[in-house]
Amino acid sequence: MDVTKVIDAKGLACPMPIVRTKKAMDELESGQILEVQATDKGAKSDLTAWAKSSGHELLNFSEENDVFLFWIKKS
Repeated sequence: MDVTKVIDAKGLACPMPIVRTKKAMDELESGQILEVQATDKGAKSDLTAWAKSSGHELLNFSEENDVFLFWIKKS
């Protein structure tokens, strides 16, 4: 996967992972991919819902060593 930008939101509580994700997405062009790394357990549902409501595509999600990884494609 060709990731354009990586956001490190580890250690941040809601709503900061969403705030940082939105800011980063605003800097990307359509079709580019953002990787978000978060440790907040609420990020899984929050980022999934945010991507859907914003019209972006959640390409993949995984969890490694208590870190949630999201790959979101800008619409």
